[in-house]
Amino acid sequence: MFDMMGMLGKMKEVQAKLKEAQDNLQHVTVTAESGAGLVKATVNGQRKLLKIEIDESIMNTNDRDMVNDLVVAAVNNAMLTAGERAQEEMKKHTEGLLPNIPGLDLGNFGL
Repeated sequence: MFDMMGMLGKMKEVQAKLKEAQDNLQHVTVTAESGAGLVKATVNGQRKLLKIEIDESIMNTNDRDMVNDLVVAAVNNAMLTAGERAQEEMKKHTEGLLPNIPGLDLGNFGL
């Protein structure tokens, strides 16, 4: 027999666990670099840019395009890595909450 109240309770539990896992993504940080470390970008698991570090040696250069390209590359690398880490974290925190349903990927839920 189908237990509707039990199913609703389980869904509330799943929602609470998902919310907790999403909130915890702010504590996952990733730093990526470009230009052999001349530019570093730090992003959290919620894909929020936290910090940009630009080496002094390129701060006084007249090649603004190069600096811009290095910043974009570092941020993109950090965002990509943070997205992958966030997926891993969400998968780890939601494992076993729902039955294995083909095509249901909770890893992307927090992104």
